[in-house]
Amino acid sequence: MSKFNAFQRKTFWVGSLVVLLMVVLAGCSGSKNDSAQNTGTNQSANQGTDTSKNTEPPATGGTFTYGRPASVTSFDLHNQITANNAFAIDKVFEPLVAFDSEGKIVDWLAKSHTISTDGLTYTFVLRDGLKFSNGTEVTAEDAVFSIQRHLTVGGPLAIAAQVASLKAEDAKTLVITLKEPYTPFISELTNFSNGILPNKFGGVTEEEFFKNPIGTGPFVVEKWDPAGDLTFSKNPNYWQEGKPYIDKLVYKLIEDDSQAINQLKAGEVDGIETLALGNANEVKQGPDTTVATNGSWVTEQLFFNTLDKHFSDIHVRRALALALDRDGLTKALTFGYAQVANSLLPPAIPYNTNDTIKALNHDEAAAKAELAKSKFPDGFTTKLLVASGNSTRAQEAQIIQAAAKTIGINIEIESVELASFRERFFAYDFSAMLNSGQADSPEANSILAFQTDPNGFSKSYWTHYTNDEVTKLLIEGQKTLDGAERGDIYAKLQQILADEVPYIPLYYPDIITGVRSSVEGLVVLPNGSLRFEDVRIKK
Repeated sequence: MSKFNAFQRKTFWVGSLVVLLMVVLAGCSGSKNDSAQNTGTNQSANQGTDTSKNTEPPATGGTFTYGRPASVTSFDLHNQITANNAFAIDKVFEPLVAFDSEGKIVDWLAKSHTISTDGLTYTFVLRDGLKFSNGTEVTAEDAVFSIQRHLTVGGPLAIAAQVASLKAEDAKTLVITLKEPYTPFISELTNFSNGILPNKFGGVTEEEFFKNPIGTGPFVVEKWDPAGDLTFSKNPNYWQEGKPYIDKLVYKLIEDDSQAINQLKAGEVDGIETLALGNANEVKQGPDTTVATNGSWVTEQLFFNTLDKHFSDIHVRRALALALDRDGLTKALTFGYAQVANSLLPPAIPYNTNDTIKALNHDEAAAKAELAKSKFPDGFTTKLLVASGNSTRAQEAQIIQAAAKTIGINIEIESVELASFRERFFAYDFSAMLNSGQADSPEANSILAFQTDPNGFSKSYWTHYTNDEVTKLLIEGQKTLDGAERGDIYAKLQQILADEVPYIPLYYPDIITGVRSSVEGLVVLPNGSLRFEDVRIKK
């Protein structure tokens, strides 16, 4: 997938959300965390935050309150994709392999894994002493049940690999055999949707289980209001000994970004998820606040519904791409916390072509000439759907509106509450919308499949964009081993997208989280999620 965060960000991102060892992680760093995250039980305890304003020793215990723009509505990891749920699910359920803050694939619940030379057999050996939060032992049968349930359910982040068999060779060894090679498989196993849960839901019904989920993650659900706040408590059986350092983690619903900043400054929350790029320096320079950042797997985009009578016309889409000054928009709105996007794939993802692709750059004369080739040479009136409560998105919409007007296209901005925004684009009830796409693992296919497969869950990210050559290249890329040949496939695919513009990439934003200066050890992941197990709060 590409997990999408419908708010910002995902996704919005709805988000997302998604969902992205590769031997070639060329340029996959992009990280602005202070130090690389280690695997095992000794992860870095100071990543991404500036604690120089307070030199008191860090403390264990306490509560970290995190402001988020949307509530958590479900823990069913196989049926969810949006960031509001994904970034709660990953605190309870963990996968066999994961990625660190640099985007590197690392063993997680598995202490080791091997892949056969033919790319068909994947063998995972579980860590010793691994337990679920209720104290029961984690076995390979639990992993078989979890992955089989994902295969059966499918869901928005369905396992695309053709699995021939799942087998627990013994209590600690899981063997997955594929029918044919699928290069993204190991990367996709890092998705939150591939977390491990107890065999047969631990003896309760699915409904009961997901109301009170049991996993291996650092936290367990203590109190949960699907329309409001969520309180996690420390998992006493967490496999990383002594962690998490905090006793509780609270997700506090704050739907407006200005309110979130005010609560952060006042110390009512310890961190906020949705920090508009325009507010980043204000928070960073505050007397008691700072920011935790990382490069991201996110691409901010203007999406077109290709079922719409206007945006089904390729010349209309190309005309808008040429009318829009993406460089100017990025400089005006991101304050140095983003890079102009020419291509769909962010620079931190292998096989991105941002520096080599032939993009439709700002050219008003060319934009007018392109519109003249369309069925609407004299222009038209349309609507742009935006989620309310995000000041950056609101300004993006105004800049796009002004650019469209220069070539005779009148855009009416339709700002709606987040839940309505999601409902609308899930139902194709939009002409154009602002949203962001993101990978959920460090793999090009994670974004490309989500945004180009017309038969997939998202129907090309709800654009319903369909191009047989793109679909062919997508499948070829999935089966081709990493290397120059796979790079050429993805370069061709990205160029077609740049030429036909079912969506206009705008910029690649950094992940920016506002935090109190008293916070240490917060790890920002490039998919926008956070790791809280190393967090300490200074007294």
